Amino acid sequence: MNTDKILAESIAKDYAPKEDSKIVALEKLDNRAKLPATIFTYSWGIVFALVFGTGMSLAMQVIGNSMMLGIVVGIVGLIGCGVNYPIYKKLLEKGKAKYAYEIVQLAREIADK
Repeated sequence: MNTDKILAESIAKDYAPKEDSKIVALEKLDNRAKLPATIFTYSWGIVFALVFGTGMSLAMQVIGNSMMLGIVVGIVGLIGCGVNYPIYKKLLEKGKAKYAYEIVQLAREIADK
């Protein structure tokens, strides 16, 4: 067994130009359909989690003396976090609908091979 030859071939394979296969194209289309919804959801969630935390800090009078303002800000943050998932589902549905034809057609081509 020639381990040097095996090692050389595995290193050369890392540097060889890669062919775009249909599976890779299918994965790229799938990511393109899902990525906008995911990015929006993470951003929305982070912002409203910070709003909620600010409201909690105000309500506990850690950063101010206005308990009522803290409760209102906290409720706004809580509502923002609560609607995050339904918004995500709607955006994901739109993204999937936009690329559905291409994805299904490419998947059929792969399955027919």
